[in-house]
Amino acid sequence: MTRPGAGMAADIDEQPAAFARLLTTEHAGAIAQVAAAIAEHGPRHVVFTARGTSDHAALYGAYLTEIRLGLPAGLASPSSVTAYGARPDLSAALVVGVSQSGGSPDLTEVLRAARDSGALTLAVTNAPDSPLADVAELSVDIAAGHERAVAATKTYTAELLALLMLVEGIRAGDGVLPADERAALDLLPELAARTLADETPAQLAPRYRFAAQLVTTGRGYAYPTAREAALKLMETSYLPALAFSGADLLHGPLAMTDPDVPVLAVVGSGPGGRAMGEVLPRLGERRAEVVVVGSADVPATTRIAVPEVDERYAPLLDILPLQRLALALALARGEDPDAPRGLRKVTATM
Repeated sequence: MTRPGAGMAADIDEQPAAFARLLTTEHAGAIAQVAAAIAEHGPRHVVFTARGTSDHAALYGAYLTEIRLGLPAGLASPSSVTAYGARPDLSAALVVGVSQSGGSPDLTEVLRAARDSGALTLAVTNAPDSPLADVAELSVDIAAGHERAVAATKTYTAELLALLMLVEGIRAGDGVLPADERAALDLLPELAARTLADETPAQLAPRYRFAAQLVTTGRGYAYPTAREAALKLMETSYLPALAFSGADLLHGPLAMTDPDVPVLAVVGSGPGGRAMGEVLPRLGERRAEVVVVGSADVPATTRIAVPEVDERYAPLLDILPLQRLALALALARGEDPDAPRGLRKVTATM
């Protein structure tokens, strides 16, 4: 009998290899071709549609799009199309469906409606023969390979890397990443392996075994990481975890933090991390127990250090110890994170 969590552990450990695979000439070249086609089309704005973990990758994509391409970006509400029958005019947009399985009918319907309205459509998925990829004009295969556990880990970071390569390729104009960008990305597999070797997440699990709730927070590129960490904790340990941007945390939810509510704060060395400078002291005033994940050396109850990289790359590394924490915490609480109750690998929503 396979031990509980063996699948999720294997998926997590395969992420350095998944990064290296996506950076090979075959897959990087395919992404470059898609990026060049999008750059030539010249969309005026970008709309992402996704569910679950992929929704957090889409949020990261939206940050990249606005910051790096200077284009307005947002997340679609699939129910406006599927439940209400709306058909928004997306004729000037690039509409991107992000889904590890490519099998959710509502995302497929959003892309179909967008294409009918004149939008350029793109599927970013781990299943290049899926309905989502079939309905889109363009498709990117994230090449993460089979994922054993229900909780997505390696498909999430593969989506992040694919979106990063796509956006930077669009920015370049011809889809080809600049040499310095490519050299920096080539370091990611080794940096990911180094990050996963840190045993601090597993050591923290017994401390939070009996936590009743938890808060995650971050700003900028770190906010999708905070949201994804909260989801992983909820779906594997059934631990209520609330995710807030650092700014939103100060607008009310700060009141719920106290010594009995641990806070996972994702704090890097870029502008997003510096923006957390006003958040951490306020958490200190509340005497909250704060675990800081990231490259910034800031005061915290516990710090999980992550290699310092360009802030755009940080989400690919910062989530790794949080995945390991979710795995270890689930096992400490007697759960099997490979098969969370009531969940399936492919969730079909309309």
